[in-house]
Amino acid sequence: MDLDHYTGGSIEGWSHVAQSIETLLATRVNTRVFLRDFGSDVPTLIDTPMNDANILRLYVAVAEAIEKWEPRFSLTDVQIEPAASGNITFELKGNYLPDGHLGDIAIIADSTRSIRIQTDRVDNWRLTT
Repeated sequence: MDLDHYTGGSIEGWSHVAQSIETLLATRVNTRVFLRDFGSDVPTLIDTPMNDANILRLYVAVAEAIEKWEPRFSLTDVQIEPAASGNITFELKGNYLPDGHLGDIAIIADSTRSIRIQTDRVDNWRLTT
């Protein structure tokens, strides 16, 4: 259980995993004082030209960060939708592993989930529907 970043109430289960992934992707590596490795390279790639090489770097940054830091979500697909306005939407699909943080990586029936995260040029991140 944790605190919801938007309401201040308690959050758990799938909602907590989605919020954790949003935090993970929005956090630049080497910015957490006691956990320097936490985060992803996504924020450093947001304002780069959206050519094939940088889009590939975004895919890799998302996949590596989730694999390393979020054991409750097994990523199976990433879609990135850049817009001319500077917004980028990430659609992440994968399996929810409720006990993944305990080492139980068994996939349960109906565990496939999707997350849509959007960011803009000024580092405003939010979960979208």
